[in-house]
Amino acid sequence: MTLLLREAIGDQLRRVRTDQGRTLREVSTDARVSLGYLSEVERGQKEASSELLASICVALEVEIADVLRDVAGAMSPVGVVAPTDAVVEVIAPQGEQQTAALAAA
Repeated sequence: MTLLLREAIGDQLRRVRTDQGRTLREVSTDARVSLGYLSEVERGQKEASSELLASICVALEVEIADVLRDVAGAMSPVGVVAPTDAVVEVIAPQGEQQTAALAAA
């Protein structure tokens, strides 16, 4: 059976919350979302909007990018290898463009 994005996001949010030793009630209060709705998001029954996901991540003190990176890893088919090097253009503080090679961790 295929893992759905909402299920993978819910699993990761629950993992972060439980690793912190926090209850659903604590996080729902901090995120300003109902306890029942947060529970449904964690169980993959509801799809969190980007605004709701941002609020939950703020409450958990975790970056959305970190959550999504972990979700992407969980959803990647076994045996698929991500590229080890990438080249991106970076805008330096003075507005100069620079090329930087990034190595995947």
